[in-house]
Amino acid sequence: MPLTYQTTARTGEVSIASLFMRQVYQWMAAGLALTTVVAFAVASSPAIQQALLGNTISIILLIVAQFGLVIWLSAGVHRMSSATATGAFLLYSALTGATLSSIFVVYPIASIANAFLVTAGTFLAMSIYGTVTKRDLTGMGNFLFMGLIGIIIASLVNLFLQSSMMDFIISCVGVLIFTGLTAYDTQKIYQFGADAPMGDALAIRRGAILGALTLYLDFINLFLMMLRLFGNRD
Repeated sequence: MPLTYQTTARTGEVSIASLFMRQVYQWMAAGLALTTVVAFAVASSPAIQQALLGNTISIILLIVAQFGLVIWLSAGVHRMSSATATGAFLLYSALTGATLSSIFVVYPIASIANAFLVTAGTFLAMSIYGTVTKRDLTGMGNFLFMGLIGIIIASLVNLFLQSSMMDFIISCVGVLIFTGLTAYDTQKIYQFGADAPMGDALAIRRGAILGALTLYLDFINLFLMMLRLFGNRD
């Protein structure tokens, strides 16, 4: 049954959803800014980069810490204080920045900047679509989730195969999947904002942080797929 968003038809309720989404985008932007600063800082210091990414054990610890934070925040955000949820999100953003510092070694600045701009434009367009469309994207979300599982498995297999053709296919499919997920997640978050109890500041902050994390992950993964697809390696 198509979504009509009748609950958001009145001006006050539209404002509630808009205010909530503003918080989501503000925290997402803060996370991306922190990731960028940390990535550039680590890349600018060979000593720090060597300490963090110079051996397999430290890389594994970074990845495990990132996965652990995402799982902990996603599963437990409704039991956290606003400070804890915010801190966990910002810590995850910083760790992601440390991990992504390696792209400055592999790709020239021009390729990184171009991939970022293309990603930002694509993300903005799909996020607007997810907000304004009357179509229920739930079915598309289920399909995209299955596709996401598929590219994760294919990426793990390609770690051993090292196939450039498979890497190209994974990147193409990944762009499509994360483009679609941006619209799907935006619609889901918007609807949550429309129904959120605005009198409960803690619930709003928790929801905004979780929404920011979701869209942050969509953006970062879309950026990486774009970079792999169009970037010129040094």
